[in-house]
Amino acid sequence: MMRMMMQQQPFFSACVSIFFVEFQAHFGADYAATAWIHSLLDCSTMLCAPVGSLVGSRCSGRAAVVAGGLLASCGLLLSSFATSLEMLYFSAGILTGLGFALCYTPAIALVGCYFQRRKALAYGVAMSGSGIGTFVLAPVVQMLIELYSWRGALLVLSAFVANLCVCGALLRPIALQEEQCGDISQQDVEKPPKDSVDLLAPPPPPESSAPRLRRMWRLLSCGEYRFLLLPDFLGLAVSFLFLASGCSLPFVYLVPYALSAGISHQHAAFLMSILGVIDIVGNITFGWLTDRRCLKPHRLACYVFSVGMEGLCCLFTPLLCSFPLLVPFAMLYGYFDGAYVALIPVVTSDVVGTTYLSSALGVVYFLHAIPYLVSPPIGGWLVDVTGSYTATFLLSGAALLASAVILSAVTGIRHCRHRSDSVLLQSSENCHQGTRAPPPQPV
Repeated sequence: MMRMMMQQQPFFSACVSIFFVEFQAHFGADYAATAWIHSLLDCSTMLCAPVGSLVGSRCSGRAAVVAGGLLASCGLLLSSFATSLEMLYFSAGILTGLGFALCYTPAIALVGCYFQRRKALAYGVAMSGSGIGTFVLAPVVQMLIELYSWRGALLVLSAFVANLCVCGALLRPIALQEEQCGDISQQDVEKPPKDSVDLLAPPPPPESSAPRLRRMWRLLSCGEYRFLLLPDFLGLAVSFLFLASGCSLPFVYLVPYALSAGISHQHAAFLMSILGVIDIVGNITFGWLTDRRCLKPHRLACYVFSVGMEGLCCLFTPLLCSFPLLVPFAMLYGYFDGAYVALIPVVTSDVVGTTYLSSALGVVYFLHAIPYLVSPPIGGWLVDVTGSYTATFLLSGAALLASAVILSAVTGIRHCRHRSDSVLLQSSENCHQGTRAPPPQPV
């Protein structure tokens, strides 16, 4: 049930690339204009992620998922009657994305309350639903388009997405787990992380400052968003911006790029299936590996490695011009995509602690919104200007590598800071011991 909820938005986001050619041919639009559908879908999902987190925490995860399933299903239903790209912008982009946002964040946060010991593996298994959806439904969607046209395919998908309401209704209350999460949160408050907010945050504004600044300071330092003052989270947030700028482009342009290279429609859709099934392997294996005792302290390094490998895959994509060459790309990109997606909640939890995990995930997915909005149209504009997909995939690879480099630099600074703090602490203890008065000598 949890995996089905996780698969809805990622699978439809991937299937948009299959609809991409159909929308472009039916409405006679260019790449940049058609790419706005995918951009608005991802942007709405991530931009409204804090709304899903708020509804899930104030009402319940069950209410958020049921409401999100209704909105997403209605959005796809309206999309099947679209007469213009502008209507698709609203129905398939904004309305469907809002529905997925109400489902996605509460479902992810709920996993953290169910599981504590094998958290990375639990997230990997739950998020493998996105790979299952891409693997199974990519060829099915292509078949539905051939049988019923893109309008009929969207009608079938609307009925399928309506099953989110059933999944939401079946969410079982977890009073014991919620109490356990509260106990852990209280422990986190009593034992702050190494990068304690009280030590690292700048001093509060003076009394003469404007009341708005004082209210903002109280919100950040005492409320649910206190983690925003952590330097490590700020570095993580910047890396997420670059990550979101590059990770969506291959999902949008892999099928059109394969078609432009002379690959058939079925083989191009099969590339998405390969990417989806290997995504499952990446979700589960990386979740299991990073829960091992030897790798658990190095989850952040594993995350950086997976993002960097994705960037390298994108840089070599313009050299792959046939189906046998694109299959290894789909396998590698899918594996490392599943790896880093499974580690995002775990890495975020390691940085901010269990107390602020739900709010932090809302902010993390909110940060994906603007890059998701602008990167596919920019990629489409590059295709329109240059006449090839080379610049688009190079842009994707550069953004992913920049994300990995930024996070590596933040990790290095954090390590150096901790070493210097430990050296200063040791030297102060030595000085304190050296200044102690000698014990009295016997007469």
